[in-house]
Amino acid sequence: MTAGIHPDVRDAAEPVPAGFDPREVEQFLYREARYADENDYDAWEALWTDDALYWVPAGSADIDPVNQVSVIYDNRSRISTRMKQVRTGKRYAQAPPSNLRRLISNVELLRGRRNSEGGVDLEVGANFLVLESRARGNGLWGGRTTYRIRRVDGELRLVYKKVVLVDNDKAIPTMGFLV
Repeated sequence: MTAGIHPDVRDAAEPVPAGFDPREVEQFLYREARYADENDYDAWEALWTDDALYWVPAGSADIDPVNQVSVIYDNRSRISTRMKQVRTGKRYAQAPPSNLRRLISNVELLRGRRNSEGGVDLEVGANFLVLESRARGNGLWGGRTTYRIRRVDGELRLVYKKVVLVDNDKAIPTMGFLV
């Protein structure tokens, strides 16, 4: 696990930190979704901080990812490795790549979270629907994402992303929409 970030540190919640404009945050989330949808992996990967964590729990939203299986539980190094694999074109589960479109809604600025650098990250919640179109048919995925966002050198960056699928207790036939 990435040092300094635990997926659900309950005692570290603070008020929404100053300096985050809701419209700017929404635009950041829309841009992150577009990069993933359009297979712009370089731009998508560049959004993440060095201490990032990307988590997709399996079976329940409240599992312990250290002791239970997750669909994805990637620190920044693993995110980079995943993107290198995708860029080779030899990730056969995504050959050819799925056509994807994400809809992000119900964006809420939830709270602040202390980070290992002594600052406060913004925690944001949003609902999503993803349409995946492949030769074998279409799929629709829905759920709730929790993001933690940090301003680095004046730019918003992604520190943490937890994707809880509505049907995370069922088998996932494809993971292309998760990047």
